[in-house]
Amino acid sequence: MSILRKIMWRAVTHPRKVAIIDDQREYSFFKIGAAALFAAKAIEQATEKQKIGIMLPTSGAFTVAFLGTWLAKKTPVPLNYLLSQDELAHVVADSGIDTIITAQKMIDAIADLGIDVDALPGDVKLMKLEDVSFKGLPPLRIPPKLDEDELAVLLYTSGTSGKPKGVMLTERNIKTNIEDSMEHAGLTKCDTFLGVLPQFHTFGLTVLTLLPLYGGGRVVYTARFNPRKLIELMKKHRPQLFIGVPSMLGALLAVKSATADDWKSFRYVICGGEPLPQAVYDGFKDKLNIKINEGYGLTETSPVTNWSTPENTRLHSVGLPLPNVQNFIVDDDNQLLGRNQEGEILIAAPSVMKGYYQLPELTDQVILNLDVPDDPAIGTSGPRAKRGGSTRCFRTGDIGKIDEDGFLYITGRKKEMLIIAGENVFPREIEEVLNLHETVHASAVIGKQDGSRGEVAIAFVELEEGAEFDEAALKAHCRENMAQFKVPKEVRLLEKLPRNPTGKIMRRALSAD
Repeated sequence: MSILRKIMWRAVTHPRKVAIIDDQREYSFFKIGAAALFAAKAIEQATEKQKIGIMLPTSGAFTVAFLGTWLAKKTPVPLNYLLSQDELAHVVADSGIDTIITAQKMIDAIADLGIDVDALPGDVKLMKLEDVSFKGLPPLRIPPKLDEDELAVLLYTSGTSGKPKGVMLTERNIKTNIEDSMEHAGLTKCDTFLGVLPQFHTFGLTVLTLLPLYGGGRVVYTARFNPRKLIELMKKHRPQLFIGVPSMLGALLAVKSATADDWKSFRYVICGGEPLPQAVYDGFKDKLNIKINEGYGLTETSPVTNWSTPENTRLHSVGLPLPNVQNFIVDDDNQLLGRNQEGEILIAAPSVMKGYYQLPELTDQVILNLDVPDDPAIGTSGPRAKRGGSTRCFRTGDIGKIDEDGFLYITGRKKEMLIIAGENVFPREIEEVLNLHETVHASAVIGKQDGSRGEVAIAFVELEEGAEFDEAALKAHCRENMAQFKVPKEVRLLEKLPRNPTGKIMRRALSAD
């Protein structure tokens, strides 16, 4: 049964069960199903285009819009409202959407970030949910059946070219990831999730939106990360599962009034997206009696590939692979490596993306067909993964190793990518903006560890001859032309940037200390 049909079937079999609680209201499974049917009709009346933008805060409303899009047999494109005007315009144009499902509060909120939806390219229409009639009986329809290899969602993530790239995920990609995650962690319909990650983010969409609905559980959402409010929600709803980035956990640990009793209902406190500081791990264990479980995944893998569980964990490891997932380590020549040897991490799984939207050459760069021997000393596999033969693998760009027991460790990044508060940021994205400033001849960006955000960007600039250095002006220029979380924390002046003999700037020669 498809994800959509399973969720809509729950609206019939468990109509009164509360599925979602957000900052505004409660949604039973029946209310979700009925509201999605109303939304589907409104979507069909709004546009004939195949792809539909969704720009809403973390909430039940996002879920209604997403399922309504599927019911209308269209493809949802969740929009990251933290992007800059130019970045958002690129996503709108690249995806070909002409309709964005949103709400007035969302429009007002992004206006404060400097984004004008009326200035987006093309004839983009806004379908405000508050203008949709949800009264009376919904127009009934049989949920459409998605082919397993049909495009189910288009998620945009940061690209090396400085522009977001679309990741094409299919029904099969997402469904197998949901089912594998549930089996791996022993999740049931009795579990309550606490959700604060944005639903345009792959973890927020799969693990904190579709998985609870598919599994018959419950999720409590709050649109903004407020540590004290999250503690209050824990006390009130007693959830079993929380997923966040280490910087979030560090902020929650800093809430002085929080006690171990507030956290006692949790079976899983999971983090990923950036390295987990030892101080945060120790603080949770000593103060709150919670052992943090690390996980691993990427937008391109739908997303979860590995997950530490209380029964199977190693310090600083992201855990064993999910049932249908395989991890491999290769060297620079794509030769498979054995246990405890560091190299690039490859992922083979039915959850690996279909490819990058309209970017076949980039897709070919990250998808590798690898001949894998049926040798337990090579890589590590989930209990149902098929070993041996030609295997379709995704190149993660992360460096890691696998220990004797099959646990995966992330030790570095092959890509020159920063992870700021859980968001991927490529240095080139920031450099391209800096280089547009009239005083800047060239720039280079590197990352610096930060206790609250995981990493922050540090920029180095080489000025045009005769220009004066003004850090405040350069930061203001960045704020006007990129998402706020990408703005460098510091801009430093260098007389000359380090270059190799061919003139290429050498980021590795720079130090943020």
